[in-house]
Amino acid sequence: MKKLLLFIGLVLLAAAFFKKPALVKQLNPQEFSAKMKQKPVFVVDVHTPEQTHIPGTDAFIPYDQIKVHQDQLPADKTTPILVYCRSGNMSQSASKAIARLGYTNVYDLAGGANVFKESHPLVALTPPTIPLGKVIYGEVAKAVFILTNYTPLPLKITRVATSCGCTKASVDKEELGAYESTKVNVSFDPAVHKDDTDLGELIRTIYLETDNPNFPNLESTITAAVVKSN
Repeated sequence: MKKLLLFIGLVLLAAAFFKKPALVKQLNPQEFSAKMKQKPVFVVDVHTPEQTHIPGTDAFIPYDQIKVHQDQLPADKTTPILVYCRSGNMSQSASKAIARLGYTNVYDLAGGANVFKESHPLVALTPPTIPLGKVIYGEVAKAVFILTNYTPLPLKITRVATSCGCTKASVDKEELGAYESTKVNVSFDPAVHKDDTDLGELIRTIYLETDNPNFPNLESTITAAVVKSN
């Protein structure tokens, strides 16, 4: 019996030793961009020090702290994970670490953000929507969007507006340098009209105008279920 148990143990050990590591697929910028548009997908920037993220990035995790911060990754390990850094070196290490955690669809941006930005100039307001959930009438809910100037030219924000007086928006910086980003702070006060017009399921839109002729108008939304307290 002891010999049998020893044999089984050796077989299991050998199987673990020779088990093929999970594969990481490298993508060029065009493939990476196309993959980002597929849902569900999770995009993570692993470069240190932290850089301006590619618009649409879901998380920032330092490349050498993947296991420590694995709680930031999706619970479903079949979710496609797109990984990038600045030049591609840190992301290679991070991608392998993510694959070792059991994720089966891991993709690494070859050449990193340096290569991506050359072929994908973009001015973006992200995320497209922030759900505020249940908001009590009489309370003020807040949200933060990110405006990213992912182009080699400076950018000026020429107008900030919203679809309703119950929603206010402001930017931390009105002028951005190349590859800079800023916060867009939004507050939602459903009681501002002092009637029942802002009760129920609501959608409010935030509008930004810029001096970039290719990206003159940007918008995102907040959603809320406004109820009166019992």
